[in-house]
Amino acid sequence: MSDKRFVALQTAAGPVSRETFEALLLFEGQFLKWNQRINLAANSTLSDVWGRHIVDSAQLAALAPAATRWLDLGSGGGFPGIVLAFLMRDRGGAIDLVESNRKKAGFLQAMTGEFDLPARVIARRIEDAPAFVDKPQVVTARALAALPLLLELASPWLLGGALALFHKGRDYRAEIEESSQRWSFDLVEHKSSTDSEGVVLEISGLSVR
Repeated sequence: MSDKRFVALQTAAGPVSRETFEALLLFEGQFLKWNQRINLAANSTLSDVWGRHIVDSAQLAALAPAATRWLDLGSGGGFPGIVLAFLMRDRGGAIDLVESNRKKAGFLQAMTGEFDLPARVIARRIEDAPAFVDKPQVVTARALAALPLLLELASPWLLGGALALFHKGRDYRAEIEESSQRWSFDLVEHKSSTDSEGVVLEISGLSVR
């Protein structure tokens, strides 16, 4: 089972060390433990945390393999931010995790410390985070908001040249159309490696129409 998981992780993310893989297995156990106390993910997804959350998050690393400065908005239970932090250990990068919920920020801080991750937890509202986060190369968000609001929240960094990688589900085309009324941007749609109806939207060159 572990080898299948390792293959799935590498297929999604690109090269991953055995050490990082084993650390992610330990993180999965900690996530499930903490989820019993605070709600970190929907119960319907807990039977396959590895595929639905960890591998799903890890696929972002393959889309920007040279990036070393990442920012995750609304990090919640650590997807994709904490998973990317594990992968950044192999790649010499770092990530900032923005989470306003006190309990979830506490979980993120605990995981960052326990696994010695190259991550910084910013326990503030996303609107207040620009004062604390300087020039990330990539901005991520997963299950946070519809695309028009996501672009608004991420605009302080995207207008400065950062690339966005946003997980989206089946209704993403309507969100793109609505967003295009206010914003101009370059868009690449990547089919999700874990969800047949999902995509990762790669957005760059953001500007106001």
